[in-house]
Amino acid sequence: MEALNAYTEAIAISLVVIISYIFSAISKKTGIPSVLLLILLGFGAQQFLLKIEVDLSELIMEALELLGIIGLIMIVLEAALDLKLEKEKRPILVKSLIVALLSLVLTTLAIAQTLHYFVIDDFYKAMMYAVPLSILSSAIIIPSVAGLVPIKKEFMIYESTFSDILGIMFFYFLIGSADSETTGEVVGEVSGSILITVALSLIISYGMVLLLQNLQSKVKLFFLISVLVLLYAVGKMFHLSSLLIIMVFGLVLNNSELFFKGRLKSLLKKESLTRILEDFHIVTMESAFVVRTFFFVIFGMTLDFSGLSDLTAIYISLAILAITFSIRYAMLKGIVRKNIFPIVWIAPRGLITILLFFSIPATFQDESFNSSILLIVILATSFIMSGALIGNKEDLEEKDELNFEDWEELDKEIAELTKE
Repeated sequence: MEALNAYTEAIAISLVVIISYIFSAISKKTGIPSVLLLILLGFGAQQFLLKIEVDLSELIMEALELLGIIGLIMIVLEAALDLKLEKEKRPILVKSLIVALLSLVLTTLAIAQTLHYFVIDDFYKAMMYAVPLSILSSAIIIPSVAGLVPIKKEFMIYESTFSDILGIMFFYFLIGSADSETTGEVVGEVSGSILITVALSLIISYGMVLLLQNLQSKVKLFFLISVLVLLYAVGKMFHLSSLLIIMVFGLVLNNSELFFKGRLKSLLKKESLTRILEDFHIVTMESAFVVRTFFFVIFGMTLDFSGLSDLTAIYISLAILAITFSIRYAMLKGIVRKNIFPIVWIAPRGLITILLFFSIPATFQDESFNSSILLIVILATSFIMSGALIGNKEDLEEKDELNFEDWEELDKEIAELTKE
């Protein structure tokens, strides 16, 4: 059959966006993550294209990588623009960071050991595969937790954002430190990269905020987004933590009064920044929605269920799920301690997992790893989250209101510890 023409493609693109909006509405009412529905839509599209004998495999893989990068930038920027660095929020930031960091490290080590024992001979290679499987998906979590009470919603947004950033940094540090001979060299490279990235992030963020508020043209938001994408790509070429640049920019823009103090305060144009921030919220939210939509639909078009007959892959996937939720339960029980449901079940893998999996260098790829493991873990964690949210939907608000004081009490306790 002939390739799809421009009109057919325009119709398909428009229908996908419209269906995605419908899925979002369904998600709010049922608790089923919209991205899970998008993946199923993509799989249905794959079967339809096979039936009419249209091959778009090469285009799909290229689009998946590009959309993954842009989606990652927009999602983290969207999350950063929602973060207010206020004193009273410091405890929840501390808790979410600790949970994200410890969960990432412990889960990665446990999954790597499992993969090393069953399929991958080289433990370092096993680590490369374990990191993507240990990262929470903010792309799935952020739109899915809208029904939670504010404090739990914020906790999940912070934790998933930290998990994304730390996980990506960890992944690329593993790649960059592969040739290092000693632990000291690895620590030195990691510390140096973080310090350089943080310093550059602050300089770039200050400059971009000042530039943004002084631009006279009405068309400037997508110009700035293009600059952010450029900075991300250039940073990746120099093995810097590019995502940190994006997050710092969002934090500086949304908390300008905190960063511009003393003499710098006179440089701010509050009215201009307020308008820009409102516009930026709309643009990033809409852009993240569209990119997220097409990323997961295209990912669904790449699904291959033929490997699910491999019992070893199923057993390993079940082991990874057991590791994921047991460590998550332990971390939340030890740090948050009270009222950890349903957030203990909110640990989906998604955009970052897929993107990093396709980013594993050829020298670290292992043919013995069955990609069905990735598919099973992504789908299973999404279904588990869906079940938890649906099961708690009717009495969620009542339970959270009854235990809301527990979280406030913990906030105060951690605040006191922080002061000490």
